[in-house]
Amino acid sequence: MQKGRLTLPSEENFYEETKEIMERWGADAIRDSDGTTLDEKVKSLPVNIYSTYFVARGHNEFAEEHPEETQQLYLLSERTTATSRTVVISFMKGYLKEQIKPDYLHNEKKWWEVIDRTTGEVIATDQWGLDKETHQVTIQDATPFHEYTVSFLAYMIWDPTQMYNQITNDWKNIPHDIPFDVRQPNSNQYMKDYLEQWLIDHPDTDVVRFTTFYYHFTLFFNEERKEKFVDWFGYGGTVSVKALIDFEEAKGYRLRPEHFIDQGYYNSTFRNPSKEYLDYIDFIQEFVAKEAKALVDLVHAAGKEAIMFLGDNWIGTEPYGKYFERIGMDAVVGSVGGGATLRMISDIPHVKYTEGRFLPYFFPDTFYEGNNPVIEANENWLTARRAIMRKPLDRIGYGGYLSLAYQFPDFISYIEKIADEFRDIHSTIKEVTPHTALRVAVLNSWGALRSWQSHMVAHALRYKQIYSYQGILEALSGMPVDVTFISFDEVIESGVPEGIDVIINAGDAETSFSGGDYWLNDKLVTTIREWVYNGGGLIGIGEPTAVHHQGQFFQLSRVFGVDKELGFSLSTDKYFDQVTPEHFITKDKTEFDFGESMKNVYSLNESTEILEYSNEEIHLSSHEFGKGRGVYMAGLPFSIENTRLLYRSLYYAAHKEEEFEKWNVSNPYCEVHYYPEIKKAAIVNNSLEIQETEYFDGTGNKESIVLKPSELRWKEYHDEK
Repeated sequence: MQKGRLTLPSEENFYEETKEIMERWGADAIRDSDGTTLDEKVKSLPVNIYSTYFVARGHNEFAEEHPEETQQLYLLSERTTATSRTVVISFMKGYLKEQIKPDYLHNEKKWWEVIDRTTGEVIATDQWGLDKETHQVTIQDATPFHEYTVSFLAYMIWDPTQMYNQITNDWKNIPHDIPFDVRQPNSNQYMKDYLEQWLIDHPDTDVVRFTTFYYHFTLFFNEERKEKFVDWFGYGGTVSVKALIDFEEAKGYRLRPEHFIDQGYYNSTFRNPSKEYLDYIDFIQEFVAKEAKALVDLVHAAGKEAIMFLGDNWIGTEPYGKYFERIGMDAVVGSVGGGATLRMISDIPHVKYTEGRFLPYFFPDTFYEGNNPVIEANENWLTARRAIMRKPLDRIGYGGYLSLAYQFPDFISYIEKIADEFRDIHSTIKEVTPHTALRVAVLNSWGALRSWQSHMVAHALRYKQIYSYQGILEALSGMPVDVTFISFDEVIESGVPEGIDVIINAGDAETSFSGGDYWLNDKLVTTIREWVYNGGGLIGIGEPTAVHHQGQFFQLSRVFGVDKELGFSLSTDKYFDQVTPEHFITKDKTEFDFGESMKNVYSLNESTEILEYSNEEIHLSSHEFGKGRGVYMAGLPFSIENTRLLYRSLYYAAHKEEEFEKWNVSNPYCEVHYYPEIKKAAIVNNSLEIQETEYFDGTGNKESIVLKPSELRWKEYHDEK
């Protein structure tokens, strides 16, 4: 079998075992992890050595000499109700003092803000005072029974990732890493000087793995050492007095604390971004790209490769942003939680290669007596493999403590098989364009900037409110469709891109993914409406195009043929509840799973094809609109069955049902990936059971085949018609 394309974690005093697993898995690179160092004998093995490099943490001797250059963020106090004319707010209540320290170096009257949250009024600075000993703000002449908050600037004195790792792995007697800020003069110079010397001191290192660069995604903890707020896309940790001054000089206006606090939502990625926040993102990304390039240039000058971990301190380096190319990274590596996160990594442009860290991490929360880590590894591989068949990574790998994984021989054997299968797929289809049946656009506020990242809070973690939407991208990640991400602003400015067959708009009302107030823009509404009328397909999931306006909630309700009852039109009788018994969309479906689903959706008239009706409401429907079609779903959590449901819906919305039995299979648990350039097709069993299916090639032939559990079978077409 082939070898290579795999990165193995190792640690001290584990040389012989590392060598054994390296040979079994075919690893051609070895890495350290946060909290481990490599054995000197390991570095002598004939492999590339990855060294984890922390740019803005892990240098406490410097950070303690320059406390004024510690990274900062804006935080909001708890809401406090005034019961008299004087209000005292203990603004540090609820925050972990091991991580958060109020900024008393800069003038609070200039950089902080006290707000009456009942009215939204900013309280005059002469109306409140600060007690630095007790961490309290006292407001005078308050309005009784109004609520008040303090927006305060703070230093982040413990790096959030090290904190998470330390708590999770119960590290003892390890100093807290203090993050320092590249925007500050001493820190900026130190980062460059230290890296130059580090490169000299690490001649055995072949690949410098930046983890990542300067600013951590927004993550802070409560007094119980539990996460209080986490936003994997949050720019909250990039703020500083100097950043605010530099922003005003660059953009021509000054930001308020409220532009970061955002009523306590901290500009969550689920919020429609304000102009000020988008300007700030642009400002940070341009700055980070410039500074990161300086470090990458040093690595290249030393004859080494520079790769970036897609996580931790990745803010400002977003790979789909307009400045990423300037950095000059050789590669990006990220954690693979499934198909969507794999595509998030494998689709990244402007790098030589991409690498995925597969789950599970070799941590004690998974590798403990009585648990079987093969189960998680198997599930992770099957979901990721679907996406690999569309856009393969160049490398895979694992992270954590190899000594833990070594105690589970079945796991070691399973990964050996996975590694071989990955290399076989890569060697067959890398640089080969797969057959594409349809072109699909996902429409939201963020567009291409957050490609494959819709509805994420903390990477790929499951949340009750989002799993019904995350399933959309997971399903799309392995389908034979071309997926692009477009924003409302793009459609308003330039219309729907050429060649799109189907647009998907999904999410809860008022979120950035559904669109909220964007749908009050008549140009957006009429552009999409006209596009569907002339033959386009629109799929809405959850509360698509939703904002209450002019007597309707779904602003494209006439396209979908359905709307949601808000209670205002209960006096209007609704007679339409007859389910269409047979339909192209539901041909493979017997039971439905809409996840958290959606309440009170009803049909507007008899022309709506109701495909699922229960509890006196519609959860699946289709509707003709001019030459086009609208399809509505109440939710789509990921499953094999729902992937098939969405696949059929895409074909139906696009008016391409007659092409469904080309390069396809009858069994939803199987999929086909065809590669015209090499005249090969891969028929894949995405389940752990034997599957029988009818296989349809692209020439009109049909064949009955049986696939073993998880089998991938190649077929060649030398004489293709």
